[in-house]
Amino acid sequence: MLFMRQIFAFGSLILCASCSSRHSSDAPGSASAKQESHSLTGVVRQIKPENQTVVISHEAVPDYMSAMTMLFKVRDSKILATLQTNTAVTFRLNIQNDESWIDQIKVLSNAVPQLALSAPNTNSPAQPSPPSELFTFTNQFGQAVNLTEFRGQPLALTFFFTRCPVPDYCPRLSKNFQEASEKLASSSDAPTNWHFLSITIDPDNDTPAALRRYAESYHYDSNHWTFLTGPKDRIENLTRGFGFEYKPDGAFFNHGFRTVIIDVSNRVQQVFPFSGNFSDDIVKEMKKAGEQGGAVSGK
Repeated sequence: MLFMRQIFAFGSLILCASCSSRHSSDAPGSASAKQESHSLTGVVRQIKPENQTVVISHEAVPDYMSAMTMLFKVRDSKILATLQTNTAVTFRLNIQNDESWIDQIKVLSNAVPQLALSAPNTNSPAQPSPPSELFTFTNQFGQAVNLTEFRGQPLALTFFFTRCPVPDYCPRLSKNFQEASEKLASSSDAPTNWHFLSITIDPDNDTPAALRRYAESYHYDSNHWTFLTGPKDRIENLTRGFGFEYKPDGAFFNHGFRTVIIDVSNRVQQVFPFSGNFSDDIVKEMKKAGEQGGAVSGK
């Protein structure tokens, strides 16, 4: 089927950026959460002054996160005017409660350091379409859901786990879907049959009941947003198809980022391989996905 073939054909071409969730017992936004800071070195990949953000590929921080590419928020937008793409920088990452930002950005030189980042695999052949039953999962109501049910709809999906403690990782991705769903619902030129899928990578803990509690915390509309769990092998099979990598790390996971937009022709239209606030981009791509023949691109 075209939907599944497109998923697996495109999955081998996507850039994978690995990250690690913070090991902490404090939940995002809890009263006990404390501010913490980390010094990093990286390379500027994209500058977005209109959003006061910058995309940086950075090296690993021991015992905190692996090397990854991520969209960071800056509070002083003036610093962005001093940056150029492909420039090496040092910076400080600050995390406090449910937000994070970077400051103390300093340009090192025009040399690009050798970062331990995963590279796209352009040599892997497209995998054959797997049996449809491999794509049957369980939603937040305990009901069986097959991904083929969403064919012909503008579709966005992402991977997450409910216990993720870093506000700019899984919680930010869920916040993106919350904000984008509200904007799509109130937009007169948006398609009416759009749908979001949030797929857990932690089925041992993310039961249907846990997913439903999590979904309710984001004031979701179940007509347009579904949370899925399922057998580990099926989840792993799906994540491989999208080039999404993750592995257990103590009580949590090292994981990458994937928010994928699929158009009404069942083709992958857009891939966001990082976290950050890009709900407006999701809205724009979902509107485009409602039309036939959106171009495949990466961000």
